[in-house]
Amino acid sequence: MSKLERLYTEFGQSPWLDNLTRRYLRDGTLSRMVAGGIRGVTANPTIFARAIEASPDYDDQFSSLVLAGCSVDDAYWELVVADIAAALAVLRPVFDATDGSDGFVSVEVAPELARDTRATVAAARGLHQRIDQPNVFVKIPATTQGVPAVEAMIAEGRSINITLIFSLTRYAEIIEAYMSGLEAFTASGGDPTGVHSVASFFVSRVDSEVDQRLEAIGTGEALEARGQAAIAQAKLAYVLFRERFSGQRWEHLADLGAHPQRPLWASTSTKNPAYPDTRYVDELIGTDTVNTLPEPTIAAFEDHGHLARTIDTNVDAAAETMRRLAALGIDMDEVGLTLENKGIAGFHDSFTKMSAVLDAKARQLIRR
Repeated sequence: MSKLERLYTEFGQSPWLDNLTRRYLRDGTLSRMVAGGIRGVTANPTIFARAIEASPDYDDQFSSLVLAGCSVDDAYWELVVADIAAALAVLRPVFDATDGSDGFVSVEVAPELARDTRATVAAARGLHQRIDQPNVFVKIPATTQGVPAVEAMIAEGRSINITLIFSLTRYAEIIEAYMSGLEAFTASGGDPTGVHSVASFFVSRVDSEVDQRLEAIGTGEALEARGQAAIAQAKLAYVLFRERFSGQRWEHLADLGAHPQRPLWASTSTKNPAYPDTRYVDELIGTDTVNTLPEPTIAAFEDHGHLARTIDTNVDAAAETMRRLAALGIDMDEVGLTLENKGIAGFHDSFTKMSAVLDAKARQLIRR
């Protein structure tokens, strides 16, 4: 049994793949990875941009769409929807076998909508209607404007993956949006058994940002605190998850068939080569969680990763780490907002560059 399989069977954590390309769908790579323990797929504008720019696998469909009069933007979404639909079919047996706890494929709304609640709601609703499958997650960024969009979509009974969560404060807002959305949905007669959600809490990027700030401070105490923020914050996020999804309010929803919104550890590849390449897997293992992994991290974990329940160990030390960082002048909410802005900007840049590549291809086709 692979370590990925053991993560789920022994520790209750679902490993998902943080990548999607048409080549994986055509040559059976995704099917083989699912057989080896992968239980879901996440994608984002950067992943799709990289796939479309780097591979000729999309050229025939794109050419047909453009020559039929399709705009570049509409053609892009046709390419994305085709990949998502194919991946959904591969993962559907996992979804069915787990009564809908796994087997999801995520597709994100356009990055330029991240600061527009109404546009995000319309786009998320449109993607759910266009990809009418029970195991699709539409991803909404956890911006100030995204939080009410999440609540609105859950209130319509739609399954949502909330992405780009970088702070405990924003995570608490996302949990509240999910709970309030479920309450509105059930109050209107909706059946919550078909509503699912994950809260994508980003990890390694937090260490990258905090470490940079600690190095700027430069004291011995500050330098000793490097590499501790991300895992400590994630452990406290798990504490918050356990607290919020218990008690009378949640139990009422659970009695109606509602599912808890699992934390999903994202950005789990190690950015700093000085840190172990499996640290953001090894240190965050626990029940009712998801870890979404790029291929190099999967390979590293299978080779030398450590299997043990770690997500709720050393929680007191994690809280102390947060206190020490605050004493050093590290404002984790401000860190979160900085990373949120960088994340949205990164997705937007990827989308813009990919659009330029497709636009150039379209002009070449039209000139022929």
